[in-house]
Amino acid sequence: MDHNTHHSGTAHDHPAHPGGHGQGTTWATAMKATLHCLTGCAIGEILGMVIGTALMWGNVQTMVLAITLAFVFGYSFTLFAVVRAGVSLKAAIKVALAADTVSIAVMELVDNGIIALTPGAMDAHLSDWLFWAALLGGFAVAFVITTPVNKWMIGRGKGHAVVHAYH
Repeated sequence: MDHNTHHSGTAHDHPAHPGGHGQGTTWATAMKATLHCLTGCAIGEILGMVIGTALMWGNVQTMVLAITLAFVFGYSFTLFAVVRAGVSLKAAIKVALAADTVSIAVMELVDNGIIALTPGAMDAHLSDWLFWAALLGGFAVAFVITTPVNKWMIGRGKGHAVVHAYH
């Protein structure tokens, strides 16, 4: 997903910028930021689950790989967009860390918590409906919980608001 297309609104849709406090941050802006984060997290997490399952790793090793890849892919979406905007790699890494760390952490905590608490989900295989139901259900709940977190952060010029200075 192209980061700039993802944020296709005008500057008025993004009132929170570094140094400013955007009390007028919209739910739409927060939802777009959360969806951006969720996309990277979902790709990484599903890839980690597939790799761990294919290698017949245990639940802990598979979950650690999935969470690690969720962070890698979550950060990479922002990182590539900011580098494309002409920012140095070192500065872009700082922007990605500032923009996405809390959002990814909340999302991963929620969706992995749901998977862990869903009876049988940790032992389900990729071909089992329970695996996909728990995973996708976890993503849906994580989106609902993370969106207000992102709205709060963007409204204070933090989190995903940091990225808006670069497009």
